[in-house]
Formats: sequence, C-alpha cells, structure tokens
Amino acid sequence: MLAAQAIDERRNKGVAVTAPINHVPTTTELPVVVVGAGPIGLAAAAHLAERGMTPLVLEAGASAGAAVREWSHVRLFSTWGEVVDPAAEKLLAPTGWVKPDGTTYPSGGDWAEQYLQPLADALGERVRFGATVTGVSRTGRDRVVDADREAQPFVVHFTTADGREERVFARAVIDASGTWATPSPAGGSGLAALGEKAASDRITYRVPDLKDPAVRARYAGKRTAVIGSGASAFTALAYLADLAQADDGTGTKALWVLRRGISGSTFGGGEADQLPARGALGLAAKAAVDNGYADAVTGFRTETIERDTDGSLLLIGEDGRRLDAVDEVIVLTGFRPDLTFLDELRLGLDERLQTPVELAPLIDPNQHSCGTVYPHGHRELSHPEQGIYLVGMKSYGRAPTFLAMTGYEQVRSVTAAIAGDLEAADRVELTLPETGVCGGAGLFDQPEAAEQADGGGCCAPEPALVQLGVGAPAATIAEETPAGGCCSS
Repeated sequence: MLAAQAIDERRNKGVAVTAPINHVPTTTELPVVVVGAGPIGLAAAAHLAERGMTPLVLEAGASAGAAVREWSHVRLFSTWGEVVDPAAEKLLAPTGWVKPDGTTYPSGGDWAEQYLQPLADALGERVRFGATVTGVSRTGRDRVVDADREAQPFVVHFTTADGREERVFARAVIDASGTWATPSPAGGSGLAALGEKAASDRITYRVPDLKDPAVRARYAGKRTAVIGSGASAFTALAYLADLAQADDGTGTKALWVLRRGISGSTFGGGEADQLPARGALGLAAKAAVDNGYADAVTGFRTETIERDTDGSLLLIGEDGRRLDAVDEVIVLTGFRPDLTFLDELRLGLDERLQTPVELAPLIDPNQHSCGTVYPHGHRELSHPEQGIYLVGMKSYGRAPTFLAMTGYEQVRSVTAAIAGDLEAADRVELTLPETGVCGGAGLFDQPEAAEQADGGGCCAPEPALVQLGVGAPAATIAEETPAGGCCSS
C-alpha cells in the first residue's frame, strides 16, 4: 500500500515512474503530458499550470527551444509582442523577467535565450530534457480495443539521454513536438529525388548561417540551387545575395528552383501583408532576382540529382530538363509531421495534409485564399481518441504559414477544454493577420488560379521592389528585413 502511495505521489508531481503491471492508475490528478519544450509546448504548460493542472513536458533536446536554436541566426518576421504567450508572461513575472521591446524582431537565438529558457526554468521540474517520446497509447489498450477505452489513462513511453526506457501515465497528451526534424525532400513527387540521399554531402534542408566562417566558406563563390517558394527560401536567397556582394563572396550565385510559375503572389503579399516584415521578406528575394544575384527557373519538379565528374550536382526535372551544374543545394520545401509514435492512437487526420480533419479546410493550400486562417481551438483539433491534441506546427501537418500566435491560441483553448471549461475553450480570442496573397500553393497546376492570384480581389497588385535608399542593393534589404522562422516555409 505504501509503495502504491509513493508511486501516486511521484506521478502527481509529474515524475516518470515504472508502475507494477497490476497497478491500474486512474486519470484523477494525473499530469497532462506535453511533448516538446518549444514555444507552443511551453505555452501549453504555462496554461495548464495557470488552471491548476500538472504539466509534464518531455523534450528530446538538452535545452528549451532545441529546434529554435538550430535556426538561431534567423530573425522572425513576428515582433516580440506577437511571440510571447500571455499565460507564460504571467508565470514569468514573479521571477523578475522583463519582456523585450514588443515592437522589435527577435532572432531565433534571442527567442530561445531571452524567453523560452527562462520559461522552462520557471516551470522547473515540470520540464524534463533529454526525454524522447517513443510511443503513446491507452493503458492496457492498443488501437484495436474498444472496451472501456476512454476510461483508461494515456501511457507515454520515452527514452532518456542515457538510453533508459521509462513510461508515465497522463490524463491527456498535448503533442507540440513540431515538424523541424522531418523536412520535406527535393523530389517533386513528395519522395526524395533519385540520387538525393547519395548527394547528401552537398545538400542542406536548413537556411545556412552565413555568419559562421565554415558555412560561409561552403557557399562563397559557389553556385547554389535553392528549392522552395516560402519564407525560408526567401531568406536563403537574400542571404546569398548579401554574400555575393561581400569581398569574400565574389562569384556567388543562386539558382532559384520553383515548382510553379512566377506570378504576382510569388514574392508574397508585399505591402498588403498584415505582417509588414513578412511582406518585406518576399521583396528581399525579389531584389535578389532583379539585381542579378539569383536566376529563377520555373515549373521545375526535381526527379533526379546526379553527381557530375567534378563533384558538382545536376538537377533533372520530371519533364527531362537538365539544369546547369550547381555546387550546393538548399532544399526548403516545407516540413511534414512525424506520426510514428502516435500509431496506437485513433487520430482523425486529413488524407492530404495530415492535419486534424476539422482544421484542414481552414488551412488547405488547395482551397485557401488570401492567407486568411480562421481562429480555431479544441474542437477543430480534436480526434476520435479523446484527450489527445496535436498543436503548433504539428497541427498544420504539411500546410504552410503557421504563426506562433496561432499556437498560443490553440493551447489556450485546448487546456481550457481539458480543464472542463468549455465556455472558455470555445471562445475566440485571436484574429490572425492576412498574408495579402490570394490562391494557395497547392493550386500551381491550375492556370486559372494563377490568374486569380494576379488579378487583385483581396490582394495587392504584384509587389514592387522596396528601395531603402537610392540604388539600395539586395544586401541592404536583406539586412533590414526580418526573416522567417515563426512561420513555416
């Protein structure tokens, strides 16, 4: 009896335990497990704590915002005022934390060091680092079994940094693990292009940090293909244009590979974007092309990547076109969710986007118009398996244009629902900014969609190049323009 009581006390504090096989826990007072200590996961923990529930955050990395730190050199196009969660701010206030100027733009490194790490520190033992979740299920029930299913708590298996296997029971699970670890490939069919894996020494799936001397040397004076059409691709093009104009970057050239044609929406919404820095980012990419630092090839879907005799790479399209050889390839074609550790749960996912079924119509790039995403919460994020929620980037599946403020609203609603406060859970407390772009990326095969995108309606005309001074080069624009990072590519 004393042993069982000790187990329950440890569990209630969010400590992982290995319970006797005949000990059947109840959901009462169990923690809510949050997968991932990124901005959305930590915000979820703050909201849970605010409502008197016990969060247990399991983070695979060694510190808060481990994925964010991997793009620490990139500035967000959202301001500090848009990337700090209200409940998290309340939790931080007693610690003496001072919120940065809400009108300025943090880098990924700033976000991690000045906000995410202090937030994790404030949560204390409720955050476990080096804990990689390997499986989630119902206690004693695989996905086949119906009997008494919803009465069983969740069981979460994870491995620790030293290789030990542990488990913890939970009343609910919030998966905020993101999609950073699973970037999409270069291949136009959604599969890796033939030869892509073999050429991995010349390919990266991240925006390079050109302030790092070793990384800078890799691209300086080289010809680099940038595959992708979102914020990350814009950022890479602007960075390479900046390098091309530097003393050590002579001969640097970018080849921008687009799967669709160039239209008025190619470079984003420009001045019509309600996030000004996001609109300006697309104009920086346009400057790189207009000023000759990047060439664009359109309607090209990579099928094969071959290595030439000198080690350079040849990109071959599905239509047989062969591009001139490049030295490096930067693949920025978006991300996709890792659903493997959720296999034993009954998820209701859209067959195209791998996002919750009710959310899919709101963010589907095959239907989405004008960049408007309607506020959504626990009902759109629910699944046939009650008590499991995918939030943050992972909730968007393969869809683009996710914002931190979207995730904060998601977890506010989800945590209210877990607490049984449906009135608060159903309440809309956020209006998201429009991108100023009509037509979705998934429509690029339809000529009429391109015409609609160019034709105005709710969108601005084709964006004009922003000049920050007389004859301002692309490098200046890139320097002044906050890049992506809070939004997927």
